[in-house]
Amino acid sequence: MLDWGTVVLDSVIWTAKAYAITVVVFVAVLAAVVRFTRWGRQWWRIAASYFDPRNGVGGLALAALVLLFTVFAVRMNVLFSYWYNDFYTAIQNLDEPAFWRFMRIFAVLATVHVLRALITYLIGQTLDIRWRTHLNARLVDTWLRTGSFYKDRFVESPIDNPDQRIQVDVTDFVTTTRVLSMGAVTAVLSIVSFTGILWDLSGPLTVFGTEIPRAMVFLVFVYVLVTTAVAFWIGRPLIQLSFLNEKLGATYRYALVRVREYGESIAFYRGEGVERGGLLSKFAAVIRNWWHIVFRMLKFDGFNLTVNQTAVIFPFLVQGPRLFAGQITLGDVMQTSNAFGQVHDSLSFFRESYDDFAAFRATTIRLNGLLDTSRQAGELPTLVPSAQGDRLSLSGLSVGTPSGKPLVTDLSLSVTPGQALLVRGPSGSGKTTLLRTIAGLWPYARGGIDRPAGDGLFLSQNPYTPLGTLRDAVTYPHTSVHDDDALRQVLEKVALGHLVDRLDAESDWARTLSPGEQQRLGFARILLSEPAIVFLDEATAAVDEGLENLLYRTLRTALPEAVIVSVGHRSTLDSFHDRVLELQGDGRWAITELVR
Repeated sequence: MLDWGTVVLDSVIWTAKAYAITVVVFVAVLAAVVRFTRWGRQWWRIAASYFDPRNGVGGLALAALVLLFTVFAVRMNVLFSYWYNDFYTAIQNLDEPAFWRFMRIFAVLATVHVLRALITYLIGQTLDIRWRTHLNARLVDTWLRTGSFYKDRFVESPIDNPDQRIQVDVTDFVTTTRVLSMGAVTAVLSIVSFTGILWDLSGPLTVFGTEIPRAMVFLVFVYVLVTTAVAFWIGRPLIQLSFLNEKLGATYRYALVRVREYGESIAFYRGEGVERGGLLSKFAAVIRNWWHIVFRMLKFDGFNLTVNQTAVIFPFLVQGPRLFAGQITLGDVMQTSNAFGQVHDSLSFFRESYDDFAAFRATTIRLNGLLDTSRQAGELPTLVPSAQGDRLSLSGLSVGTPSGKPLVTDLSLSVTPGQALLVRGPSGSGKTTLLRTIAGLWPYARGGIDRPAGDGLFLSQNPYTPLGTLRDAVTYPHTSVHDDDALRQVLEKVALGHLVDRLDAESDWARTLSPGEQQRLGFARILLSEPAIVFLDEATAAVDEGLENLLYRTLRTALPEAVIVSVGHRSTLDSFHDRVLELQGDGRWAITELVR
């Protein structure tokens, strides 16, 4: 019977020793996995920055605390195992005082256990939240800083649904890392701790005339190792199926978002039938893959459940004859059952967690794909314009398509402050691509570009309108430093006076405003930010000629020293520009002076 008077001191000493050993072993195993396995290197590439001491010791401290309480949880399970022995022995001996004594001990153990579980949960969630916040910020920063959000279309193997990888996969990666790693630690410590208990309680077993000493220990190890190997074989396809499940699900969600985003156009086309067919087709792919997962999980879970239920009777079959022979007590039998179950469950952890590990590998692969794409996008040989002078100068500029087809060949021109250049040409001649090149967004170009210092502003035919208030939409991409009067004046200048009282109204303005209103809102941004160079890509295509005249006249008056580059087809634009650059296809071009 356990001397419960020394339990506290022994538990503290045991936890300290086990924790020290666990830290050393955990770090050694992690280093080996990272060095010798491809998946380990992928995981470390994602996880390492949070635990880098140069970024603070908070991550390491939280991980250390989670590990400490995980070790302590194993010790609590050991104490409960001994309590079961003493408690059932007291019942067998009809010892009422001992019965109530062990009930009081149980109350203490249960209280400590509940407090430990709550503290472990709090620390674990704190680790998850802070790690998730760090990783989300890192991936979003990399995605935006490298231009991958735009340039990923140019890389060799573009990824699908980067938004889903950042929003969903980051959460899965962080939580599953903690759950699986601490589960593995618990399993290994439990195996070590309860194998000793099982060794002390186990007796011999005769099989086919051969006596096996300590049979319970050998039985549980052989049984679990064989069943684990079979389970891994059954569950292996789950890795690819989990990857496809994430990919197909994200593709379906993106298709739903597209329908909502372009709802008006679809309604005008009466395209509901086509959209329904496309959505159901994508959803059918999700369901087909899900059925594959279901049937694979039937095999996997069915095997695991059968194995677990069979293991329940082993300790009673082996220890039952010894109990009836008076060699052991009922408490020994119950502790044997508990220890056998702990060793079996711990050894089975890797088998039963295989489906979680499969999903975890898929998550790691997807996040690595995001990092790879961001790296490749950042390494694209984009022609970076210099921003030192006060004019736009192009020297020997050649622009092509990804396939190598020339759009502009050896273009040289200069646009001085206060001048405006109009770019024309047939569809596909490279007008918008030329603007992308001047803005430093197109990787298939060579030559020299010198543009005015300071921020330029690009206004497309469908200008971007962020979520938030109208104030945010008008001042984008800058934080508003203008008072309400300035904002009202600029809205009135672009014929949006009817919106002046809605500056702080929040809405999806891209859906609230008409295309013409959105284009006028874009001109309001230009007037507020006063950039040195302005790019207008068919920026008045959705307004009538009268509003177009008002917008360009206001722009030229308000920004007399700005360099303006426009793409447009209307002849009415000629009066607001000084020259026309005509792109003629196959790299040919011509410049014509306009008389204003």
